[in-house]
Amino acid sequence: MMTWRPQYRSSKFRHVFGKAATKENCYDGVPITRSVQDNHFCAVNPRFVAIITECAGGGAFLVLSVHHTGKVDPHHPRVSGHRGNVLDIKWNPFNDFCIASCSEDTTVKVWEIPPHGVLKNLTVPWKELQGHSRRVGIIEWHPTANNILFSTAYDYQVMIWNLDSTEQVIKNPIRTIKHHTDVVLSMSFNTDGSLLATSCRDRKVRLMEARSGNVLQEANCKTHKASKVLILGNMKMLFTSGTSRYNDRQIALWDQDDLSVPLLLENLDGSSGVLFPFYDADTHMLYLAGKGDGNIRYYEISSEKPYIHYLTEYRSHSPQKGMGVMPKRGLDVSSCEVFRFYKVVTVKSLIEPLSMIVPRRSESYQEDIYPMTAGNRPALTAEEWLSGLEKGPVLMSLKPGSELTEPSSEMKELANSQDTRRSQSRPGMVQLSYIQDQLEATKEASYRAEDDRSRTPVSNGDDLVLCSPPRTENEVFYICGCDLSARGSFIHMGHK
Repeated sequence: MMTWRPQYRSSKFRHVFGKAATKENCYDGVPITRSVQDNHFCAVNPRFVAIITECAGGGAFLVLSVHHTGKVDPHHPRVSGHRGNVLDIKWNPFNDFCIASCSEDTTVKVWEIPPHGVLKNLTVPWKELQGHSRRVGIIEWHPTANNILFSTAYDYQVMIWNLDSTEQVIKNPIRTIKHHTDVVLSMSFNTDGSLLATSCRDRKVRLMEARSGNVLQEANCKTHKASKVLILGNMKMLFTSGTSRYNDRQIALWDQDDLSVPLLLENLDGSSGVLFPFYDADTHMLYLAGKGDGNIRYYEISSEKPYIHYLTEYRSHSPQKGMGVMPKRGLDVSSCEVFRFYKVVTVKSLIEPLSMIVPRRSESYQEDIYPMTAGNRPALTAEEWLSGLEKGPVLMSLKPGSELTEPSSEMKELANSQDTRRSQSRPGMVQLSYIQDQLEATKEASYRAEDDRSRTPVSNGDDLVLCSPPRTENEVFYICGCDLSARGSFIHMGHK
């Protein structure tokens, strides 16, 4: 006797909807790069938004306070140390003041962002990585080991770097992976960082041990040309987006232990833009954003057939060139936000935050949609990982008021030494930093006095700097009522 099964599938994420930020909560007037690289061009953490910009000669990117919305000053200082166009930027998952960038000049550079943001053009990196012979297209931080960075370039090689090295210019990666016969198009780690998946222009998808580079599985499907690959957390599955033999956009799902045949192959449409996939392991939701599209499709992934369950799509008239994603610890849990994109809209010179929200009537913390998630503490040091240890991420609760995660003492020392070097090399900066600290203390006190609803809540209760930092040294002194003609010497401080 056949059992009756309902035609619909019960899911708490069936009614997730996208809510775009209002114009005043977007970042307007950003000179977005004209690069045709199929990258995101935007990187976000709970403190800063970084965007690759167009500039004459060399390459640069902007770093803005996440709360510094509205019109962006066209003369805002930039991070501009590369000699060629910047192609990719990624924030260190364990240090909100550290960002890596790669460029057509064949180098990878790692930057220390000052606590109050970029007040002056930043041209000297904390580390410079020289090993690739062609332009470097993609960089990825290891998800659980501190200061381990992966890079891949148009020399077809993937290099692994240990940033704990004492040298400022590092010329030798700790490992070079040479299996690829063409340009690597994307890289993805599993949850504990033991596995690395790559998609390549030679039409192959490779799954390898992240540390050794040994290939475990290889997919070479003649009916599917993969451009982006994702390891779907701990679900033992790979997801790829690409094109069919007739150039339709296509998605595929693969068994991690057997890449010979896809579990599922589905054509989407005939558009030509690359499909960027984003996976949220906490909700098992998969988002698909096409380059040049205004819409974002989203799905729920399950371990049983049919594996991918279409939920719905967010639609807008603003085409995205790339997307930044806020880490989970930066979400607004009070409004049941489960994911936040930062859409790079070139036609409007705009970065538009887009919140994905689970509609709930209750205003209390929704435990069921916020499981313990990867925090900002590394599970391993670089040395431990290189010695052969594997560990899953250090988890944290998103419940407001739960234990805060502080940067490691090692990170704090690094930031302090950086501050000291910066103040010694720039006259007047000691006084400037003192003024900023005083301003910060005053503003923080006034914010605490305000109603909670006037602040952007952050999931783990970490009190972020909610005021926009002054954009230039002049503004700092103007706010403080100081004589601009005598910036080099501190005269008096009359901030309100």
